[in-house]
Parts: sequence; C-alpha cells; structure tokens
Amino acid sequence: MKAANFETVSHVVPTVADDDLSIRILQLPGDAPHWQLVMRFLELRKQVFVNDMKWQLFHDEGIEFEQYDTIGTIYIIAHRGEKVVGGARLKRTDCLIGHGKYVYTYMIRDACYDLLPGMPNNLCYDEPPVDHDIWELTRFTVSGEPGVAPEILKRTNAYLHGLQGKACLFLGPPAFMRMAKKLGFMPEPLGPISGNEDGRFLAFKCAVIPPELVP
Repeated sequence: MKAANFETVSHVVPTVADDDLSIRILQLPGDAPHWQLVMRFLELRKQVFVNDMKWQLFHDEGIEFEQYDTIGTIYIIAHRGEKVVGGARLKRTDCLIGHGKYVYTYMIRDACYDLLPGMPNNLCYDEPPVDHDIWELTRFTVSGEPGVAPEILKRTNAYLHGLQGKACLFLGPPAFMRMAKKLGFMPEPLGPISGNEDGRFLAFKCAVIPPELVP
C-alpha cells in the first residue's frame, strides 16, 4: 500500500456576515490562519461525544482528538463568525498513519482489522477499499442547529467532486444514511448495522455526484 500524497488546495471562501452560516474546508499548511476553527471543532466534539453522549474517548484540555487527526487531515467546518456549529473529518482511504507495530489507515478499515478496541469489527461485508479517489468522512458533529448537517454533506460532496473523487465512505447511526438518501445521494450499505455500548453504527458509501444534483 502506498502512502497518500496530499496536495495543498486553495479554498476561496466568500466574505459573509458574522451571523451567516459558512462552510469552510480547512487543511494545513494553507489554512493555518483559520485553524482556530478546527480547534473549536475539536472542542465541539468533546462536548457532544464525551460530555453529552458519554462516549469513552480520549480528551485533553477540553478537546477530543485521536490518531486520525493528523497534519494531512481535512476538516469541513460549519460556523457563524467564530462560533463553530458543526463539522466533520475527511481522509483519503489510501492514507497511512504511523509506523512500526501499528500502522493505521482510516477508521472503517482499521475497525474491520481489529485495530480499534471497542469498535465493531463487522462493519463491512467485503474488504474496505484503499483508493486514491475514495474518501472517508467521520466524526460528523453538529451542535443541534437545524439545517447544518445537510449543508456539511453538500459542501463535502462539492469539494470531492472538484477533486474528481469517486465516492465517500461514512460511519454513523442508521439515520445518517437516511439523511443522505433524502439529499439525493444513492447510499450503499457496506455491512450490517453493528453496535457497541455507544450505540448502533452503519458503514455506507455514497458516490460523488455533480453538486447541481443535490437539492
């Protein structure tokens, strides 16, 4: 498996009023001036997953982060001014993280290979893909504001379409796949509904489609 070669992409974001919802695609080093939004997204993850949902996740100094939050990770951040109201983490499925005894790739694949204690290992019927043009979206988080989640999915699809991506993998509750279907995507389950003490999970795949087809 070859390590991913991440290209830096410039993301031009129009100027908006502080109370307007904006969706930014952020990646180092180009977006370092806006990295405080990523830190607030990590704070939101800690609030939602650790404080509210009581998941047993590593956290420190008010933020939740893990091995998949690397320099090469791309973040989709929904915010109103400086307030982050949602976000997600995007990685290519041909990435490699670490070296030595444990080399990670992406969450769905690593769970299937029993590299993530506590995560179900039956997320996929077949071997998860390793492909330059297939991505994985995880840690999808919203503060509860209506309409934010669909906008994050739309912006992610538009971004991947611009990169000529073929598909995106998702991991979340079954309702997540139903939302994707309502937005005009054609989600395909990768495996059965699984679960652990944190809830029920479903891995699924959506083909990247032209943005104009998403309502």
